[in-house]
Amino acid sequence: MLMQDDIKAAIEAVLFVSGERVGSQELSHLLNISEADLKQVMQEMMLEYQQEKRGLQIMALEGGYIMGTKPEYAGVLSQMIKPVRLRLSPAALETLAIIAYQQPVTRAEIEQLRGVKVERILTNLLERGLIKEDGHKAVIGKPIIYRTTYEFLKIFGLSSLNDLPALEVK
Repeated sequence: MLMQDDIKAAIEAVLFVSGERVGSQELSHLLNISEADLKQVMQEMMLEYQQEKRGLQIMALEGGYIMGTKPEYAGVLSQMIKPVRLRLSPAALETLAIIAYQQPVTRAEIEQLRGVKVERILTNLLERGLIKEDGHKAVIGKPIIYRTTYEFLKIFGLSSLNDLPALEVK
């Protein structure tokens, strides 16, 4: 079994190399520690990264963790690299919002809410990795159901879907 400093170093290495969200179960399995122990170590690490002058941070992301840069260094990083701008039309943003709040949702359900066809918009959102096909609804015709992805959470700075703002009911 690894010592705590070794566990922290291994977690850093895994998150750094991955560049993507790594699930808690996968991390605890890789490190051969319980999920409870992993959670404790991750809380310590996230606090250490916050308190120390580091350019990186570890963020909890819907049942897992990801390593990224701290927002205060965006200015320095923007001089080095040209960030890819995520430009979405108002129609795409509306469709994405419907999926985020109503998921799992079918194309027909989205079209009913929007009142227009959304096939091209769904294709665009799928290509950008913001949504994914997540099986078929158990109704006649078995339509595809859509959900948001971890990329959606990452881009919009959310830890989970619970962080979405509450809907205003009119």
